Amino acid sequence: MKALCWTGVNETAVETVDEPTILNDRDIILKVRLTTTCGSDLHLLGGYIPSMRAGDVLGHEFMGEVAEVGKGVRNHKVGDRVTVCSFIACGQCWYCSQQLLSLCDNGNPNPALTEGLWGSSIGGCFAYSHALGGFAGSHAEYVRVPYADQGAFAVPDGVSDMAALFASDAAPTGWTGADGAGITPGDTVAVWGAGGVGQMAARGAMLMGAEQVIVIDRLPERLAQVRQYIGAETLDYTQDSVVAELKERTGGRGPDVVIEAVGMEAHGTGPQYLYDQVKQQLRLQSDRPTALREAIYACRKGGSMFVLGVFGGVVDKFPMGAVMNKALTVRGAQQHGQRYIPRILQHIADGELNTQHLATHVMSLDQGPQGYRMFKEKQDGCVRAVFQPDGPTGSTS
Repeated sequence: MKALCWTGVNETAVETVDEPTILNDRDIILKVRLTTTCGSDLHLLGGYIPSMRAGDVLGHEFMGEVAEVGKGVRNHKVGDRVTVCSFIACGQCWYCSQQLLSLCDNGNPNPALTEGLWGSSIGGCFAYSHALGGFAGSHAEYVRVPYADQGAFAVPDGVSDMAALFASDAAPTGWTGADGAGITPGDTVAVWGAGGVGQMAARGAMLMGAEQVIVIDRLPERLAQVRQYIGAETLDYTQDSVVAELKERTGGRGPDVVIEAVGMEAHGTGPQYLYDQVKQQLRLQSDRPTALREAIYACRKGGSMFVLGVFGGVVDKFPMGAVMNKALTVRGAQQHGQRYIPRILQHIADGELNTQHLATHVMSLDQGPQGYRMFKEKQDGCVRAVFQPDGPTGSTS
Protein backbone atom coordinates (compact mmCIF):
# COMPACT_ATOMS: atom_id res chain seq x y z
CA MET A 1 0.00 0.00 0.00
CA LYS A 2 1.00 3.66 -0.31
CA ALA A 3 2.19 5.54 2.76
CA LEU A 4 3.85 8.87 3.52
CA CYS A 5 7.12 8.14 5.31
CA TRP A 6 9.78 10.04 7.22
CA THR A 7 12.99 9.62 5.25
CA GLY A 8 15.33 12.03 7.07
CA VAL A 9 15.45 15.45 8.71
CA ASN A 10 12.92 17.66 6.89
CA GLU A 11 12.42 14.96 4.26
CA THR A 12 9.32 12.87 3.48
CA ALA A 13 8.37 10.59 0.60
CA VAL A 14 5.43 8.48 -0.55
CA GLU A 15 6.59 4.88 -0.49
CA THR A 16 5.16 1.39 -0.89
CA VAL A 17 4.96 -0.46 2.44
CA ASP A 18 3.36 -3.68 3.68
CA GLU A 19 -0.30 -3.59 4.62
CA PRO A 20 -0.92 -3.96 8.36
CA THR A 21 -2.28 -7.17 9.82
CA ILE A 22 -4.05 -8.14 13.05
CA LEU A 23 -1.35 -8.83 15.66
CA ASN A 24 -3.55 -9.04 18.75
CA ASP A 25 -7.17 -10.10 19.24
CA ARG A 26 -8.01 -6.57 20.41
CA ASP A 27 -6.78 -4.92 17.17
CA ILE A 28 -8.74 -3.55 14.26
CA ILE A 29 -7.48 -2.67 10.79
CA LEU A 30 -8.80 0.70 9.66
CA LYS A 31 -9.19 1.88 6.08
CA VAL A 32 -8.10 5.50 6.44
CA ARG A 33 -10.52 8.06 5.03
CA LEU A 34 -8.84 11.22 6.31
CA THR A 35 -5.55 11.92 8.07
CA THR A 36 -4.00 15.28 8.91
CA THR A 37 -0.75 16.98 9.75
CA CYS A 38 -0.27 18.19 13.32
CA GLY A 39 2.11 20.76 14.78
CA SER A 40 3.86 18.09 16.82
CA ASP A 41 4.74 16.28 13.56
CA LEU A 42 7.05 19.19 12.78
CA HIS A 43 9.22 18.22 15.74
CA LEU A 44 9.68 14.82 14.08
CA LEU A 45 10.50 16.39 10.74
CA GLY A 46 13.05 18.71 12.30
CA GLY A 47 14.90 15.89 14.03
CA TYR A 48 14.09 17.06 17.57
CA ILE A 49 12.40 13.81 18.65
CA PRO A 50 14.87 10.92 19.00
CA SER A 51 14.57 7.41 17.54
CA MET A 52 12.92 8.11 14.20
CA ARG A 53 14.00 5.69 11.49
CA ALA A 54 13.96 6.17 7.73
CA GLY A 55 10.79 4.58 6.35
CA ASP A 56 8.63 5.20 9.45
CA VAL A 57 5.04 5.95 8.39
CA LEU A 58 3.90 9.37 9.66
CA GLY A 59 0.51 10.55 10.95
CA HIS A 60 -1.34 10.28 14.26
CA GLU A 61 -4.62 12.20 13.71
CA PHE A 62 -7.12 10.27 11.62
CA MET A 63 -10.52 8.67 11.07
CA GLY A 64 -11.77 5.95 8.77
CA GLU A 65 -13.78 2.80 8.21
CA VAL A 66 -13.26 -0.50 10.01
CA ALA A 67 -11.91 -3.05 7.52
CA GLU A 68 -11.09 -5.98 9.82
CA VAL A 69 -11.63 -6.81 13.51
CA GLY A 70 -9.73 -9.04 15.91
CA LYS A 71 -11.54 -11.84 17.72
CA GLY A 72 -11.49 -9.95 21.01
CA VAL A 73 -13.04 -6.71 19.72
CA ARG A 74 -16.53 -6.09 21.10
CA ASN A 75 -17.47 -2.50 20.21
CA HIS A 76 -16.76 -2.39 16.46
CA LYS A 77 -17.66 -4.25 13.30
CA VAL A 78 -16.54 -4.10 9.69
CA GLY A 79 -17.93 -1.01 7.98
CA ASP A 80 -18.19 1.16 11.11
CA ARG A 81 -17.04 4.78 10.75
CA VAL A 82 -14.75 5.71 13.63
CA THR A 83 -12.31 8.35 14.83
CA VAL A 84 -9.22 7.12 16.68
CA CYS A 85 -7.39 8.65 19.63
CA SER A 86 -3.76 9.33 18.78
CA PHE A 87 -2.52 7.93 22.11
CA ILE A 88 -2.80 4.20 22.69
CA ALA A 89 -4.19 2.98 26.03
CA CYS A 90 -5.09 -0.51 27.26
CA GLY A 91 -8.00 0.58 29.44
CA GLN A 92 -7.01 -1.81 32.25
CA CYS A 93 -3.81 -0.64 33.98
CA TRP A 94 -3.72 1.61 37.06
CA TYR A 95 -3.18 4.79 35.02
CA CYS A 96 -6.08 3.99 32.71
CA SER A 97 -8.29 3.35 35.75
CA GLN A 98 -7.39 6.87 36.93
CA GLN A 99 -8.31 8.29 33.49
CA LEU A 100 -4.65 9.26 32.91
CA LEU A 101 -4.77 7.50 29.59
CA SER A 102 -1.70 8.95 27.87
CA LEU A 103 0.32 7.46 30.77
CA CYS A 104 -0.86 3.89 30.12
CA ASP A 105 1.61 1.26 31.33
CA ASN A 106 0.85 -1.08 28.42
CA GLY A 107 0.45 1.22 25.43
CA ASN A 108 4.18 1.62 24.74
CA PRO A 109 6.16 -1.56 23.97
CA ASN A 110 9.48 0.36 24.15
CA PRO A 111 9.36 1.82 27.69
CA ALA A 112 13.11 1.93 28.32
CA LEU A 113 13.67 4.82 25.91
CA THR A 114 11.36 7.27 27.70
CA GLU A 115 12.24 5.95 31.14
CA GLY A 116 15.79 7.04 30.50
CA LEU A 117 14.72 10.42 29.14
CA TRP A 118 11.96 11.38 31.60
CA GLY A 119 12.30 9.00 34.54
CA SER A 120 9.16 7.06 33.62
CA SER A 121 7.63 5.69 30.46
CA ILE A 122 4.45 7.20 29.03
CA GLY A 123 1.93 5.55 26.71
CA GLY A 124 2.31 4.78 23.04
CA CYS A 125 1.36 7.10 20.19
CA PHE A 126 0.84 6.42 16.52
CA ALA A 127 3.86 7.39 14.40
CA TYR A 128 5.61 9.31 17.15
CA SER A 129 9.02 7.65 16.97
CA HIS A 130 10.20 4.36 18.41
CA ALA A 131 10.47 6.04 21.82
CA LEU A 132 6.65 6.05 21.93
CA GLY A 133 6.19 2.56 20.59
CA GLY A 134 7.27 2.57 16.95
CA PHE A 135 3.66 2.27 15.74
CA ALA A 136 3.04 2.80 12.03
CA GLY A 137 1.10 5.99 11.38
CA SER A 138 -2.08 6.99 9.60
CA HIS A 139 -0.69 8.68 6.47
CA ALA A 140 -1.42 5.45 4.66
CA GLU A 141 -4.25 3.52 3.07
CA TYR A 142 -4.64 1.28 6.14
CA VAL A 143 -3.49 1.39 9.77
CA ARG A 144 -3.54 -1.10 12.65
CA VAL A 145 -5.31 0.19 15.76
CA PRO A 146 -4.38 -1.64 19.01
CA TYR A 147 -6.83 -1.75 21.96
CA ALA A 148 -9.57 -0.66 19.55
CA ASP A 149 -12.41 -0.94 22.06
CA GLN A 150 -10.66 1.73 24.15
CA GLY A 151 -9.25 3.98 21.42
CA ALA A 152 -11.70 3.99 18.49
CA PHE A 153 -15.05 5.81 18.72
CA ALA A 154 -18.11 5.58 16.48
CA VAL A 155 -18.83 8.78 14.58
CA PRO A 156 -22.48 9.85 15.08
CA ASP A 157 -24.77 10.12 12.09
CA GLY A 158 -24.81 13.71 10.87
CA VAL A 159 -21.17 14.38 11.83
CA SER A 160 -19.06 14.65 8.68
CA ASP A 161 -15.79 12.80 8.18
CA MET A 162 -13.92 16.12 8.18
CA ALA A 163 -15.47 17.29 11.45
CA ALA A 164 -14.79 13.91 13.08
CA LEU A 165 -11.16 13.95 11.93
CA PHE A 166 -10.17 16.61 14.45
CA ALA A 167 -11.87 14.72 17.29
CA SER A 168 -8.90 12.35 17.03
CA ASP A 169 -6.21 14.65 18.42
CA ALA A 170 -6.62 18.44 18.12
CA ALA A 171 -9.89 18.67 20.04
CA PRO A 172 -9.16 16.13 22.81
CA THR A 173 -5.71 17.62 23.32
CA GLY A 174 -7.32 21.04 23.74
CA TRP A 175 -9.90 19.57 26.13
CA THR A 176 -7.16 17.91 28.18
CA GLY A 177 -5.59 21.33 28.77
CA ALA A 178 -8.81 23.21 29.46
CA ASP A 179 -10.11 20.56 31.86
CA GLY A 180 -6.76 19.92 33.53
CA ALA A 181 -6.18 23.62 34.13
CA GLY A 182 -9.15 23.68 36.49
CA ILE A 183 -11.24 26.34 34.73
CA THR A 184 -14.16 27.58 36.78
CA PRO A 185 -17.15 29.66 35.61
CA GLY A 186 -16.22 33.32 35.17
CA ASP A 187 -12.50 32.74 34.63
CA THR A 188 -10.36 34.62 32.16
CA VAL A 189 -8.26 32.21 30.11
CA ALA A 190 -5.34 33.06 27.81
CA VAL A 191 -4.19 30.52 25.22
CA TRP A 192 -0.78 30.75 23.49
CA GLY A 193 -1.08 29.40 19.94
CA ALA A 194 -3.93 29.64 17.41
CA GLY A 195 -3.26 26.37 15.63
CA GLY A 196 -5.68 23.48 15.84
CA VAL A 197 -4.91 22.57 19.46
CA GLY A 198 -4.96 26.18 20.66
CA GLN A 199 -8.30 26.84 18.97
CA MET A 200 -9.80 23.69 20.48
CA ALA A 201 -8.45 24.55 23.94
CA ALA A 202 -10.06 27.98 23.65
CA ARG A 203 -13.43 26.55 22.63
CA GLY A 204 -13.22 23.93 25.36
CA ALA A 205 -12.55 26.67 27.92
CA MET A 206 -15.62 28.56 26.72
CA LEU A 207 -17.84 25.46 26.98
CA MET A 208 -16.48 24.86 30.49
CA GLY A 209 -17.68 28.29 31.62
CA ALA A 210 -14.81 30.71 31.04
CA GLU A 211 -16.14 34.26 30.76
CA GLN A 212 -13.26 35.67 28.69
CA VAL A 213 -10.90 33.71 26.42
CA ILE A 214 -7.98 35.37 24.64
CA VAL A 215 -5.88 33.55 22.02
CA ILE A 216 -2.35 34.78 21.25
CA ASP A 217 -0.58 34.26 17.91
CA ARG A 218 1.03 36.22 15.05
CA LEU A 219 -0.61 34.70 11.95
CA PRO A 220 -3.62 36.75 10.76
CA GLU A 221 -5.43 33.83 9.12
CA ARG A 222 -5.34 31.81 12.32
CA LEU A 223 -6.44 34.73 14.48
CA ALA A 224 -9.30 35.31 12.02
CA GLN A 225 -10.39 31.69 12.45
CA VAL A 226 -10.41 32.16 16.23
CA ARG A 227 -12.74 35.12 15.94
CA GLN A 228 -15.02 33.57 13.31
CA TYR A 229 -15.30 29.92 14.39
CA ILE A 230 -14.31 29.86 18.07
CA GLY A 231 -15.75 33.17 19.24
CA ALA A 232 -12.78 34.14 21.40
CA GLU A 233 -10.77 37.36 21.57
CA THR A 234 -7.37 37.55 19.89
CA LEU A 235 -4.00 39.19 20.51
CA ASP A 236 -1.16 39.55 17.98
CA TYR A 237 2.10 39.32 19.90
CA THR A 238 4.00 41.14 17.16
CA GLN A 239 1.80 44.21 17.61
CA ASP A 240 1.34 44.42 21.39
CA SER A 241 3.16 43.62 24.61
CA VAL A 242 1.38 40.43 25.60
CA VAL A 243 1.88 40.71 29.37
CA ALA A 244 0.85 44.39 29.45
CA GLU A 245 -2.16 43.86 27.18
CA LEU A 246 -3.43 40.89 29.18
CA LYS A 247 -3.19 42.90 32.39
CA GLU A 248 -5.04 45.74 30.69
CA ARG A 249 -7.87 43.38 29.75
CA THR A 250 -8.10 41.82 33.23
CA GLY A 251 -8.17 44.79 35.57
CA GLY A 252 -4.42 44.65 36.20
CA ARG A 253 -4.32 41.08 37.53
CA GLY A 254 -3.62 38.89 34.50
CA PRO A 255 -5.50 35.77 33.36
CA ASP A 256 -6.75 33.25 35.92
CA VAL A 257 -5.66 30.39 33.67
CA VAL A 258 -2.96 30.26 30.98
CA ILE A 259 -2.62 27.42 28.45
CA GLU A 260 0.56 26.97 26.42
CA ALA A 261 -0.35 25.26 23.12
CA VAL A 262 2.84 25.96 21.16
CA GLY A 263 5.63 23.71 22.41
CA MET A 264 9.29 23.19 21.72
CA GLU A 265 9.61 25.27 18.53
CA ALA A 266 7.92 28.45 19.74
CA HIS A 267 8.43 31.67 17.81
CA GLY A 268 8.76 35.06 19.42
CA THR A 269 10.34 38.48 19.27
CA GLY A 270 13.35 40.05 20.93
CA PRO A 271 16.73 38.77 22.12
CA GLN A 272 15.43 35.88 24.24
CA TYR A 273 13.87 34.25 21.16
CA LEU A 274 17.12 34.57 19.21
CA TYR A 275 19.03 33.14 22.20
CA ASP A 276 16.69 30.13 22.35
CA GLN A 277 16.83 29.55 18.61
CA VAL A 278 20.63 29.54 18.50
CA LYS A 279 20.92 27.21 21.51
CA GLN A 280 18.39 24.80 20.03
CA GLN A 281 20.06 24.70 16.62
CA LEU A 282 23.41 24.02 18.31
CA ARG A 283 21.66 21.30 20.39
CA LEU A 284 22.68 23.04 23.61
CA GLN A 285 19.03 22.82 24.65
CA SER A 286 16.31 20.67 23.13
CA ASP A 287 13.35 23.06 23.31
CA ARG A 288 12.50 26.75 22.80
CA PRO A 289 10.40 27.86 25.80
CA THR A 290 9.56 31.36 24.51
CA ALA A 291 5.77 31.07 24.90
CA LEU A 292 6.13 29.06 28.11
CA ARG A 293 8.07 31.83 29.83
CA GLU A 294 5.65 34.50 28.65
CA ALA A 295 2.64 32.55 29.91
CA ILE A 296 4.23 32.24 33.36
CA TYR A 297 4.93 35.97 33.57
CA ALA A 298 1.41 36.83 32.32
CA CYS A 299 -0.56 34.57 34.67
CA ARG A 300 -2.11 36.24 37.68
CA LYS A 301 -0.84 35.51 41.17
CA GLY A 302 -2.29 32.24 42.42
CA GLY A 303 -3.38 31.26 38.91
CA SER A 304 -2.89 28.02 37.03
CA MET A 305 -0.98 27.04 33.93
CA PHE A 306 -1.36 24.02 31.68
CA VAL A 307 1.38 23.02 29.22
CA LEU A 308 -0.12 21.38 26.12
CA GLY A 309 2.63 22.11 23.60
CA VAL A 310 4.99 19.17 23.13
CA PHE A 311 8.34 19.49 24.90
CA GLY A 312 10.94 16.79 24.48
CA GLY A 313 13.76 17.45 26.90
CA VAL A 314 15.30 20.41 28.70
CA VAL A 315 14.83 24.17 28.54
CA ASP A 316 17.04 27.03 29.64
CA LYS A 317 16.16 30.06 31.74
CA PHE A 318 12.94 28.59 33.13
CA PRO A 319 11.49 31.27 35.46
CA MET A 320 11.11 29.10 38.55
CA GLY A 321 11.23 32.17 40.77
CA ALA A 322 8.03 33.47 39.16
CA VAL A 323 6.33 30.09 39.51
CA MET A 324 7.16 29.83 43.20
CA ASN A 325 6.72 33.41 44.32
CA LYS A 326 3.48 33.93 42.38
CA ALA A 327 2.09 30.67 43.83
CA LEU A 328 1.27 29.25 40.41
CA THR A 329 -0.07 25.75 39.81
CA VAL A 330 1.62 24.20 36.77
CA ARG A 331 0.42 21.03 35.05
CA GLY A 332 1.02 19.39 31.71
CA ALA A 333 0.09 16.29 29.73
CA GLN A 334 -0.24 14.61 26.42
CA GLN A 335 -3.89 14.10 25.61
CA HIS A 336 -6.12 11.80 27.66
CA GLY A 337 -8.33 11.60 24.60
CA GLN A 338 -10.36 8.50 25.43
CA ARG A 339 -11.83 10.51 28.31
CA TYR A 340 -13.05 13.34 26.08
CA ILE A 341 -13.71 12.10 22.53
CA PRO A 342 -17.33 10.93 23.07
CA ARG A 343 -18.18 14.32 24.62
CA ILE A 344 -16.42 16.16 21.79
CA LEU A 345 -18.29 14.21 19.09
CA GLN A 346 -21.54 15.13 20.84
CA HIS A 347 -20.58 18.82 20.95
CA ILE A 348 -19.92 18.63 17.19
CA ALA A 349 -23.25 16.89 16.58
CA ASP A 350 -25.05 19.53 18.67
CA GLY A 351 -23.46 22.40 16.72
CA GLU A 352 -21.50 23.67 19.74
CA LEU A 353 -18.05 22.95 18.30
CA ASN A 354 -16.66 23.76 14.85
CA THR A 355 -13.65 21.76 13.70
CA GLN A 356 -13.66 21.29 9.93
CA HIS A 357 -12.53 24.87 9.24
CA LEU A 358 -9.06 23.72 10.38
CA ALA A 359 -8.74 21.74 7.12
CA THR A 360 -7.57 24.61 4.95
CA HIS A 361 -5.89 22.32 2.39
CA VAL A 362 -7.22 18.90 1.35
CA MET A 363 -4.91 16.76 -0.80
CA SER A 364 -4.28 13.26 -2.01
CA LEU A 365 -1.73 11.14 -0.16
CA ASP A 366 0.58 11.48 -3.19
CA GLN A 367 0.76 15.21 -2.40
CA GLY A 368 1.91 14.51 1.16
CA PRO A 369 5.43 15.96 0.83
CA GLN A 370 3.97 19.15 -0.67
CA GLY A 371 1.39 19.31 2.12
CA TYR A 372 4.05 19.06 4.81
CA ARG A 373 6.13 21.77 3.18
CA MET A 374 3.10 24.08 3.08
CA PHE A 375 2.23 23.26 6.67
CA LYS A 376 5.77 23.72 7.98
CA GLU A 377 6.33 26.99 6.12
CA LYS A 378 2.73 28.18 6.74
CA GLN A 379 2.31 28.85 3.03
CA ASP A 380 -1.00 29.98 1.54
CA GLY A 381 -2.56 30.33 5.00
CA CYS A 382 -2.19 26.60 5.69
CA VAL A 383 -3.54 25.72 9.14
CA ARG A 384 -3.79 21.98 8.50
CA ALA A 385 -3.06 19.86 5.42
CA VAL A 386 -5.46 16.92 5.23
CA PHE A 387 -4.72 13.83 3.13
CA GLN A 388 -7.30 11.53 1.50
CA PRO A 389 -5.59 8.22 0.70
CA ASP A 390 -8.10 7.35 -2.02
CA GLY A 391 -9.90 10.65 -2.52
CA PRO A 392 -9.83 13.68 -4.82
CA THR A 393 -7.35 16.51 -4.58
CA GLY A 394 -8.15 20.13 -3.95
CA SER A 395 -8.19 22.87 -1.33
CA THR A 396 -10.82 24.12 1.09
CA SER A 397 -9.05 27.45 1.58
